[in-house]
Amino acid sequence: MAILSRQAGEDVGAYIMGRRMFGPGTGEWDQEWTGWWGPNPPYHAPVFVLSHHPREPLTMEGGTTFTFVTDGIESALEQARKAAGNQKVVIAGGANAVRQYLAAGLIDELLLHIVPVTLGAGERLLEGVGGLKLDPVEVIASPTVTHVRYRLSMASWRTRWGPIGS
Repeated sequence: MAILSRQAGEDVGAYIMGRRMFGPGTGEWDQEWTGWWGPNPPYHAPVFVLSHHPREPLTMEGGTTFTFVTDGIESALEQARKAAGNQKVVIAGGANAVRQYLAAGLIDELLLHIVPVTLGAGERLLEGVGGLKLDPVEVIASPTVTHVRYRLSMASWRTRWGPIGS
């Protein structure tokens, strides 16, 4: 799995994540909370956190700065693209953030990690974004996890969103 881990993090200049991917709860921020990862998060790049509640940017060790975006997914993507320069922008999750970007037609590749564990609850990743055509381009399997990389079909996007460039 080291190959996939290296590929997934290659050439990433910025990340976007939902509020609950950064921390628990909703509502106003607990200013003491600095994320699940401790003082040196694994991102080592700018991270734009979608939220309805403003918070000052949070700079951590290793080059990670969390910027909290309150004016929507398009604004977060624009800021992430600017920060990433010529590198990739990755939507790190959670399911709600991924769904919003899928529904808006702003994701061209989807990497899913499938683990055979029944949790009994959770969010459905593809709920409400019907009509997508996901073409598998890579599958790496082990007894504990299967990684599937999908490319969204251009024909699917043309059907759903109109010709590219219009």
